[in-house]
Amino acid sequence: MINGPLIVQSDKSLLLEVDHEQAAECRRAIAPFAELERSPEHIHTYRLTPLGLWNARAAGHDAEQVIDTLLAYSRYSVPHALLVDVAETMARYGRLRLEKHPVHGLVLASTDRPVLEEVLRAKKVAGMLGDRIDDDTVAVHPSERGNLKQALLKLGWPAEDFAGYVDGEAHAIQLVTDGWELRAYQQEAAESFWHGGSGVVVLPCGAGKTIVGAAAMAQAQATTLILVTNTVSARQWKDELVRRTSLTPEEIGEYSGSAKEIRPVTIATYQVMTTRRKGVYSHLELFDARDWGLVIYDEVHLLPAPIFRMTADLQARRRIGLTATLVREDGREGDVFSLIGPKRYDAPWKDIEAQGWIAPAECVEVRVTLPDAVRLAYATAEPEERYRLASCTREKVAVTRELVTRHRGQPTLVIGQYLDQLEELGEALDAPVITGATTVRERQRLYEAFRQGEVDLLVVSKVANFSIDLPSAEVAIQVSGSFGSRQEEAQRLGRLLRPGEPGPGGERKVARFYTLVSRDTVDAEFAQNRQRFLAEQGYSYRIADAGDELAGT
Repeated sequence: MINGPLIVQSDKSLLLEVDHEQAAECRRAIAPFAELERSPEHIHTYRLTPLGLWNARAAGHDAEQVIDTLLAYSRYSVPHALLVDVAETMARYGRLRLEKHPVHGLVLASTDRPVLEEVLRAKKVAGMLGDRIDDDTVAVHPSERGNLKQALLKLGWPAEDFAGYVDGEAHAIQLVTDGWELRAYQQEAAESFWHGGSGVVVLPCGAGKTIVGAAAMAQAQATTLILVTNTVSARQWKDELVRRTSLTPEEIGEYSGSAKEIRPVTIATYQVMTTRRKGVYSHLELFDARDWGLVIYDEVHLLPAPIFRMTADLQARRRIGLTATLVREDGREGDVFSLIGPKRYDAPWKDIEAQGWIAPAECVEVRVTLPDAVRLAYATAEPEERYRLASCTREKVAVTRELVTRHRGQPTLVIGQYLDQLEELGEALDAPVITGATTVRERQRLYEAFRQGEVDLLVVSKVANFSIDLPSAEVAIQVSGSFGSRQEEAQRLGRLLRPGEPGPGGERKVARFYTLVSRDTVDAEFAQNRQRFLAEQGYSYRIADAGDELAGT
């Protein structure tokens, strides 16, 4: 028996002993195929799921590698039935293939005839298929390429897509590496996507996902549609592309609430694309406005449902999704897999940190106690009001003020969910407040002042969660969030991880990420879910009482 850090159980759960000397090594080894479910202090629970195994298979990991990893790190013998199930689940990927046929166009082909017979009898796919060509091949209506992939995934037989892509309208794009060069992992990520033709690249915030997108554009050499979270993000993309590529400002259009420019490279916001007028998504026609050769989905874990529906019709276009986490709060990871593509590249946060490309982080959960009057109000409140009461307690204002004082002179973000709480904090801290109501121009002005050191404290709502480049930020104080969202935790921590310039003695910045939590409330319960993300990425965190933390004990 090997005294490994992992206990593999027949229900497909994996228990990782956090304090074991091989724990970090094991975490890295199982990350490509196992999903973290729970992360209390000593034992973290992972789970093997079909989608996780298929993503690993698409990224180049085979069943033998997965099984060898489980055997190498398991403390006890691994249940034989589980090993068989892993092998059989991963073998399901690719038995069905979408291909181009010289006569019949798009076809569904199988290397396993009984599997084809099974799916042909499924009602969900009946209307998507045409004539039977031979025993192993059936015609597919070209417009159903995306819908068929979705349906086959739900049936448990994910199809590999070898039907190819149109080149789209040619447009010259080169990287201009003047004084910089692609990092090795950025090059690997772009190449992994290109060889696969479509798919998702998972990289930490601050690791340069925009550069990976630019590298993909340089390989495509074609008109490109880029979808981003908001207007500030769109303008940051434009600035970065002008700086890093041969593109000029005139070649890049913005398609947002304030501009409707369609150019060889067009950057559109999810918000404008999903705006409805009289029940119609009028701006989705942008997908057909040009013969796009590449579509880039920034923060793909936030992709709205209407974009999924349109993406089902874009399967002949190369597509790349960029994200820091594949976790979706709506559970639609399967749609990302089917319609954008499987995970092509995933770099663990701690690995990128070890290379010096993102800053190390210290994560602290600071617990406050509700005053008796608030506890009574909380106990008698309706369930939907409890989180607001717990999150917005005035005790957090005092703790935030003390933490800001402790880190005076360090660029600090105070981040929250509720606007009245943020306004109160802004007044208490005498700091600018950025919310969805803040104009784009004012947001850009404040962000730039923060980057230049003219302002070292901002109070921000969730509008600052996504695609905002604030490399100077060193401290974040999170006072409330979106009900324990792991994707939000990824984005908020990511605001701090840009490494910045080394200090005068060559020392590296250490990011400090505080989360203020009201004990004995749903606030604390949701915090446990957010902690899963930190543990998933290999970060340790500590829990402190507010009084002890502020006293420095």
